[in-house]
Amino acid sequence: MKLYLCVLMVSVANWFMKAAGPLVLGKRDLPPTVVRVTQLTAPALLAGLIVTDLGGRTLDWTQLIGVAVAGALNLTRIPMLPAAAAGVATTALVRLALT
Repeated sequence: MKLYLCVLMVSVANWFMKAAGPLVLGKRDLPPTVVRVTQLTAPALLAGLIVTDLGGRTLDWTQLIGVAVAGALNLTRIPMLPAAAAGVATTALVRLALT
């Protein structure tokens, strides 16, 4: 439960960080490198939370496949929410196929 709360808080913080730039800068555009770094903040933090949550436990390969699918979709410029939903669906389908 603590992990889900952390993911929720990181998502909210990411949204506020993305919203703060246009509010502060007004109509000026950010440089492309800054935009790219901002877009990669949420996946990097999510990956860090997953690695931290694993600790010394055994790795669940189905979760790894789901995160890889979500990451790959995010790299193809699909928005984060549909990419994460596809990762969750992939994890569920892989677990269903393996049982």
